[in-house]
Amino acid sequence: MSNVTTPTPAVDAPVRVHGTDEFFREVLRDAELPALLPALAHATGDFRLVDPSLRPAGGPIPAVTPPQGGMSPQAQQRARELAFEALRRLRDESPRPLNLTNDADLMPLVTFMTGEQNVEYLPLVNHELGFGRDGGDPDWTIDEIAPHRAADFHAVIIGCGPQGIQAAHRLRQAGIKVTVLEKNGDVGGTWYENSYPGCRLDTPNFTYSYSFFQKHTWPQAYTEQKYLYEYFSEAASVLGVRELVWFNTEVEKLRFDDEASLWHITARGPEGVVELTADIVVSAVGQLNRPNIPDIPGADTFQGPQWHTVQWRHDVDLTGKRVAVIGTGASAFQVIPTIAPDVAHLTVFQRTPPWMYPAKDYHEAIPPGMRWLLDNIPHFHRWYRVYQFYMNIEGRIPFMERDPDWKHPASCSAKNEELRAELEKYLRSQFADRPDLLPHVLPAYPPGAKRILRDNGVWARTLKLPHVDLVNCGVRCIEPRGVVDNDGVLHEADVIVWGTGFKASDFLYPMTVIGRNGVNLHEEWGGDVQAYYGVNVPDFPNLFLLYGPNTNLVVNGSLMFLQEMGTEFILSQLKLMLETDSRSIEVKREPFEAYNRWVDEGNARMSWSDTRANSWYRSTKSGRSSQNWPYSMLDYWKGTHGWDASVFTLR
Repeated sequence: MSNVTTPTPAVDAPVRVHGTDEFFREVLRDAELPALLPALAHATGDFRLVDPSLRPAGGPIPAVTPPQGGMSPQAQQRARELAFEALRRLRDESPRPLNLTNDADLMPLVTFMTGEQNVEYLPLVNHELGFGRDGGDPDWTIDEIAPHRAADFHAVIIGCGPQGIQAAHRLRQAGIKVTVLEKNGDVGGTWYENSYPGCRLDTPNFTYSYSFFQKHTWPQAYTEQKYLYEYFSEAASVLGVRELVWFNTEVEKLRFDDEASLWHITARGPEGVVELTADIVVSAVGQLNRPNIPDIPGADTFQGPQWHTVQWRHDVDLTGKRVAVIGTGASAFQVIPTIAPDVAHLTVFQRTPPWMYPAKDYHEAIPPGMRWLLDNIPHFHRWYRVYQFYMNIEGRIPFMERDPDWKHPASCSAKNEELRAELEKYLRSQFADRPDLLPHVLPAYPPGAKRILRDNGVWARTLKLPHVDLVNCGVRCIEPRGVVDNDGVLHEADVIVWGTGFKASDFLYPMTVIGRNGVNLHEEWGGDVQAYYGVNVPDFPNLFLLYGPNTNLVVNGSLMFLQEMGTEFILSQLKLMLETDSRSIEVKREPFEAYNRWVDEGNARMSWSDTRANSWYRSTKSGRSSQNWPYSMLDYWKGTHGWDASVFTLR
């Protein structure tokens, strides 16, 4: 039986829970109160549970989130008493739940979590809660608005990872014929490909799920790869997407036929080259799917096995071997502590040390009391998901903003320095017994200039092991027996693992994409990729990008939310195209350029544009960020839902 939930009526019937008073008090010790209180208010209709005096500390989100969102001990005690009373009522009285179709009922609950009474957030929060009608379900079908085109209109989606699955689902809901081309032998994208030891989310996992396919049984706070793969695999099956997929089929070329307004697609599948046509193409290939292995002299002479983290060799047993890991980015950061207990010797080659957020529960299971509450309190998982989401909706953007007048060697503003000081304090506590290591693990750049990782202390424990060496002077070359650092020291190794990231700036690589009038997309971009809200590019009609340029997130929201918004943007464009009986839709050059100037202005103000650290956040061609979204989720919501048809050309 599936453990996921689809949207439910916003007006619920009363429910009952079972348990003794003692049991209720026990489970409440594990509760995440800022999310539980609005869930219980929803279930019981008792607005005392969301009294402003109980809400987490007001004002900006702190640099490092404190327990219970910063609720005072007194507020926590009062909250648990009110929650206890609510559980008893749900057991004994079956109170009538709130009607969340009524904004007057919804607003106090939203205000409690957000700290501000802003009606602009209501549609967005409703979308993420998933109550009532699925907020992203298209309110049209092709049979209704263009029946004469329904039989022949064809969409091809490239990629069946998280973005491709939800895009295929939405297009099917609109009654559009869909074919999905997937280069792998299964669905799941990055969560199918990345199976290296220790692979897991480094963002809270309830937000890393679809609003229309929610799950309350996540086993961990930061879910392991296998559970994420299972989730997306189940979604593909339950939503009817799997049957649309051509597996082991990689797209090599896209060419737009101006006269017919069709895309010609050349792909290579199990039986060789295949050709097909489509009215529209949706690229859902992601940003982090092509491994980046630096060109280091002698790499091909190494006598042992070597591989990138995304191409993990499960057939090679590392037990008792000397292993060299090159890189300390997100993947290597997870691999190194996981393999360290088994290897004979581990040499870690670090170019730039990472900043990390402390996360005590990074490897932990969700506590039993919290597990019970998620399983038994109606829709608690939805409120918990929105709480996790909202903690980052405006996010820690203030901590990432640059101040041109700020002078500090390792921060870029007063708020950024506040965050840096908190993260440094954590690092100093972790390495207090190894002052010799501290200079090598303490970053000399602003937080946010590179990806900030999550840590529960395992990183320091690993680097302090007697058989682990940290090398900071860089790699000069590779020899048959191992890796030579820039000081000329040979570090012998039996295996080399490349933890050197991905070609994040090479969008749609290695496909050839030819648009209107023979324009080559990669030549048009010239290494500086741009798209209108990450989706549309001039001269490439009926081509839509998901997880496209400037739709990656650093600290300011949910990637799943952003990609759902992108898909809904695509569906609304298709509706306009079909209603006007147009053959193509294409963003105009002027609004496209104005939008990208706005995005560049936003990114230029952020710490990830700081040049004191090398990072995939910036394009290697020009130094601008072609990856990240610098504004709030509300800004992206407005841009993809309140757009003006005049920005597009219909033909």
